[in-house]
Amino acid sequence: LLLRWRRRRGLWRKVAEAQQRQERSLVQMEEAVRRFREQNPSVNVVSILSLPLPELSKKLCDGSLPLDHVFYTYVGKALQIATETNCITEYLQESETQLRKAKLMGKQGLLYGVPVSIKDSIDCQGHDSTMGFIKYLNKPAAEDSVVVQVLRRQGAIPFVKTNVPQSLISYDCKNLIFGQTRNPLLYTKTPGGSSGGEGALVGGGGSILGIGTDVGGSLRFPAAFCGVCALKPTGNRLSKRGIMAGVVGQKAVAAAVGPMAKDVESLALCLRALLCEDMFSLDSTVPPLPFNEEVYSSTQPLRIGYYETDFFTMPSPAMRRAVRETKQLLEEAGHTLVPFELTNVDYVIFNFCVRGMFADGGTSFVKNFNGEMEKVGIGLFFWLAKSPHWLKTLLSWIAKPFVPRFSSIIGNMRANTVDEVWSLHHEIEDFCHQFIAQWKKLNLDVMLCPMLGPALRIGYPGKLSVAVSYTMLYNALDFPAGVVPVTMVTDEDEEELKGYKGYYQDWWDRTLAKAFHGSVGMPVAVQCVALPWQEELCLRFMKEVETL
Repeated sequence: LLLRWRRRRGLWRKVAEAQQRQERSLVQMEEAVRRFREQNPSVNVVSILSLPLPELSKKLCDGSLPLDHVFYTYVGKALQIATETNCITEYLQESETQLRKAKLMGKQGLLYGVPVSIKDSIDCQGHDSTMGFIKYLNKPAAEDSVVVQVLRRQGAIPFVKTNVPQSLISYDCKNLIFGQTRNPLLYTKTPGGSSGGEGALVGGGGSILGIGTDVGGSLRFPAAFCGVCALKPTGNRLSKRGIMAGVVGQKAVAAAVGPMAKDVESLALCLRALLCEDMFSLDSTVPPLPFNEEVYSSTQPLRIGYYETDFFTMPSPAMRRAVRETKQLLEEAGHTLVPFELTNVDYVIFNFCVRGMFADGGTSFVKNFNGEMEKVGIGLFFWLAKSPHWLKTLLSWIAKPFVPRFSSIIGNMRANTVDEVWSLHHEIEDFCHQFIAQWKKLNLDVMLCPMLGPALRIGYPGKLSVAVSYTMLYNALDFPAGVVPVTMVTDEDEEELKGYKGYYQDWWDRTLAKAFHGSVGMPVAVQCVALPWQEELCLRFMKEVETL
């Protein structure tokens, strides 16, 4: 008992030190901004913050906007949003040194002088990548991840790291070290996750470009919940070297790293900058495919598949309306829209995603929590992963007639043999080819899909793991998928929500209805999807949706 007490005291000390570091970071930001404003009282902060990234970038390159004016304006705004939402874990103070060097060296790179925020799990030299775990505190990264190296070579200035949920296997944003991050648009709502700190900071206007990761919607949830845009590319389009993962080594559900910004043109600029020789030489496993300008700037009418529901998670009234209204606008603009029949999403979620992520019976996932004091927001998953095989089998059998979805989750969290894992990977490949065949049969260019929304209330994502169906499908398929906000929740949507029943009418469906409530005025997005390696076409489609 004494040993355990001492251990816990040691852990609490580490947490307290990390929280003090976070506090110090905010103080450093405050002092840096104060010094700058005293020396430059006439800087027009409002006009700088109102510039979209491509315009800001142009002004930085031609010298009409000084680098330090932009940098300290964003440090100031980021500080304000961090104070309101608790989204920043650390200020990268070396960014000020990088800024001074950039001023001396002059224009270099497509993102010259652009301040960029970085998700906690992406390595920045000399800083922790914690994933919300105490055990990773005080273990600074030896070098920058490839993505951060390329950003720096393109002239960008990474300036803060942002909060994540413990383990990253969640679409809320809370951990024991840094606490809960709030949605900048409504503090009772979650910003989404796992790139939740990015969502809050970009959504609140404190960062003009953010970099996050996505293994089930981790870029798309925060962007949609906070009213901004994001792109989850094909898993290997951008390098994942030097990026932490919630479950290391699993190949069933493809993770990706991607950008988040206020508009689509900013995402395109970021991809243009990242898809360069530096990326391909620093990580030779990334295919050397530079950004295809011709595809992105094409104005040819598109043939677009669409669906309003996946028949697994019933869309909220606002989600359904978002797809319908977008479909109508696209048709009016001369595009062709074709209904796409989505089937077996339940099988994909349970047999591919849950079973694929936890093919070892959850051993790797559970191992992450060894020595941690608390399991934040993933209690059920942790408990199930920890349960012995016989108990999972028994619970699955008992639950089947009453709560079939719960039964399927437990049944698919068992340990698989190597033979079974290979079989599973083969089955996922087959499914992907069938999906593409259906796509090609309809002669589609892209697909318009619902995106879960509006933002759920804080604490609800942990109870609603099943609601990842709309996003996780495209991690299993490994298709590029982006989100664009298209509408806001109306009083009529809120009224209609009272009749929300769900397809299973189980505890999860009832809970989701509660989680959606109280969202009038909150943004709702749609998902834009393309075939693998067609990020430029995906962005072109997103741009079209955004414009309309």
